[in-house]
Amino acid sequence: EKGYETGEHAPGLKLGGCGAYKAAHHIIKTHAKVWHSYNNTWRREQRGMVGISLTSGWGEPVDPHSQTDRDAAERYIQFHLGWFANPIYRGDYPEVMKNYIGKKSAQQGLGTSRLPTFSVQEKTYIKGTSDFLGIGHFTTRYVLQKNFPFLQVSSYHTDHDLAELVDPNWPAPGPKWLYSVPWGFRRLLNFIKTQYGNPLIYVTENGVSETVQCPQLCDEWRIQYLKGYINEILKALNDGVNVKGYTAWSLLDKFEWNKGFSERFGLYHIDFQKKNKPRYPKASVDYYKKIISANGFPNPREVMS
Repeated sequence: EKGYETGEHAPGLKLGGCGAYKAAHHIIKTHAKVWHSYNNTWRREQRGMVGISLTSGWGEPVDPHSQTDRDAAERYIQFHLGWFANPIYRGDYPEVMKNYIGKKSAQQGLGTSRLPTFSVQEKTYIKGTSDFLGIGHFTTRYVLQKNFPFLQVSSYHTDHDLAELVDPNWPAPGPKWLYSVPWGFRRLLNFIKTQYGNPLIYVTENGVSETVQCPQLCDEWRIQYLKGYINEILKALNDGVNVKGYTAWSLLDKFEWNKGFSERFGLYHIDFQKKNKPRYPKASVDYYKKIISANGFPNPREVMS
């Protein structure tokens, strides 16, 4: 969407209302081709796994008693996670995406939907092409219904007729978009369990950045973020969600899309000004080491022994 619709990211194309859907369509078909290639050629010998990693926030209805808000929250998830996961696990785009984009395309006078379609053969070829689901997750939004006026040029953002809100009390230590809302992760993981037949899950990205550098590397907010989110994964495991592994995002400060080196997600601080880029552990390193060594939340006595 940022690469092919808004042009914020490479390759910087502004193909309003169509580009993101076309690019995603090719990604999904290409993913399936890679999975089949591995399955037919290498799996018997290597016994490896091929999956896809998808990043999605959680959408929570502003009013859980309002059907329109619940529907809007459902659309939020389907237009983010379901866009890619539904074809791979269920054989086609989510019905709500097909309905909304098809309806808005017709209002624009287009003969066909801006959302491409899969042939019957393609649906069969794509369905089931994932030995595990990688999940990147960072934050949550409250969601409510919002009707956008009829637009001659629609976009991915106006297609799902919703507005996103945040709670001002949610901690936001890093960039403007990343609020710490741990409970949303458990709900997302349970949604995956219900929607896609409880697939094997690896958490491939989860973490928080800082935009203001702490001179003592005292990233207490990152410790609290990791603690909260990992605890919600533990609850999801107790719910029966099939989470197999967790990867914090990220080991080192690094180049972060169009933000460059200004957003620092790393457990280790990197001095980019020096030629050999020295690395310094932040306070979160010690905390995360303890979680790893205990394979969970240790009590103080376990840590000391």
